[in-house]
Amino acid sequence: MDQASVEILSRKYEEIKTKIDLDSKKKELTVLNTAIASPTLWQDPNHARSVLQKQSRLQKNVEDFELMELMFLEQDWASLQKMVSEYEETLLFSGKFDSHNVIFTIHAGQGGTEAMDWASMLFRMYSRFVEKQGWKMEMVDEIPGEEAGLKTVTFNIYGENAMGNLKSEAGVHRLVRQSPFNASALRQTSFALVEVFPILEDEEVKIKEEDLEWQFYRSGGKGGQNVNKVSSAVRLTHKPTGIVVTSQQERQQLQNRNAALLILRGKLWQLAEQKLSESQESFKKNKMASWGLQIRSYVLHPYKLVKDLRTDYETLHPEQVLDGDIADFIKAYLLKFS
Repeated sequence: MDQASVEILSRKYEEIKTKIDLDSKKKELTVLNTAIASPTLWQDPNHARSVLQKQSRLQKNVEDFELMELMFLEQDWASLQKMVSEYEETLLFSGKFDSHNVIFTIHAGQGGTEAMDWASMLFRMYSRFVEKQGWKMEMVDEIPGEEAGLKTVTFNIYGENAMGNLKSEAGVHRLVRQSPFNASALRQTSFALVEVFPILEDEEVKIKEEDLEWQFYRSGGKGGQNVNKVSSAVRLTHKPTGIVVTSQQERQQLQNRNAALLILRGKLWQLAEQKLSESQESFKKNKMASWGLQIRSYVLHPYKLVKDLRTDYETLHPEQVLDGDIADFIKAYLLKFS
């Protein structure tokens, strides 16, 4: 490798070193290792899973960067070049919560059955994406439409850099197609809102117990008669903000309580982020997928096109996109806004 290339590589290495902050990562790893050794870890399975994922990811980051340091000191430029290239892509996920797992909610917009069907199409699209990534999805709450589709669906997604990838999906998604619910097959426009929150721990978003109002009722979800015999479903109201959260997918009330608290933390985080964005007038910059703003258009008729309105990335193959092939849209967003 010539001297000019070595200088460029060294500069990239130093930039990564600054962003990685190895000392702070080692301290965080020590805290996580202590938590894993605690006999009470598995009292909350969701929390335990999150801690183990963080520890595994952080352990790999520390080991990788220690190896990079050794390569730099030994001037093993070829090996260092390979690792620097890998880390440049990793640094696309440099946001504070990018490594977190995700709470994902889809709401049908106005438009009755058409919009509810569109919400169910988006649910399938994201389910297929999660499957292709080798991630895990866990249902939290679901309200089906009267005739077809979904009014609202909430689910957790567990995977590497889930928040970093999926934050690009927050916003309004617009569908244009010939209506399958109209005898005349008229052209119909439908909307759905996607919300994406990181799964946060108690210490990351503090919630006062006196600010919470709990209601318990019999679930109408999966599980047949056993589910309906006890009041396992929960409705949680955060009194200072008026935010209401429901969870009814689990058989046990405690599990639904924990799931509702996770969603509430996410919504409170979202509210804080929104206020910060408004105070900084950063909506114009599209730094993050803004709440309530249309972000992507899916046209199935009279032509075929899916276009992201923030990055201008587009494809003429909506069928593939709706089957979960959204990785290129996500990458275009990360390259523009990270």
